Amino acid sequence: MLKEFREFALKGNVVDMAVGIIIGGAFGSVVNTLVSDMLMPPIGMLLHGVDFTNLFLVLREGGRGGPYATLADAKAAGAVTLNYGLFANAVIGFLIVSFPVYLVVRAVNRLRSLRSEQAVPVGPPAPELKACPFCCTMVPKGAVRCPACTSQL
Repeated sequence: MLKEFREFALKGNVVDMAVGIIIGGAFGSVVNTLVSDMLMPPIGMLLHGVDFTNLFLVLREGGRGGPYATLADAKAAGAVTLNYGLFANAVIGFLIVSFPVYLVVRAVNRLRSLRSEQAVPVGPPAPELKACPFCCTMVPKGAVRCPACTSQL
């Protein structure tokens, strides 16, 4: 069983998948930083200084009464919050990651369809068939005798 597992783990597809997951995780952290540190500050500035990480709705006050200036203050006070600013950051990060992946998959699918269109058919072309008027068996168009009923065509 150990030998079979080792063969499975060392197959090309499993190793490729593992590398993809590791790179994807690293890419995810880069995208999160891009969204939170590079994209959201200018968007917040255009929206008159809104900091998306501090956009939240207090559902229940914490031990120390509100209002809370930042999400960190609300969390420290034990308030229950709905963090729609962090959700907006996550959605923008998802779009930044998913759109390039969509473009890559689309390009790969186009290449596959081009290759399948350009593929040379294997073997001779299928013969055109006609029905035998006596037994209704399909026979090649150029046949002079039916192989099923031996009638002259």
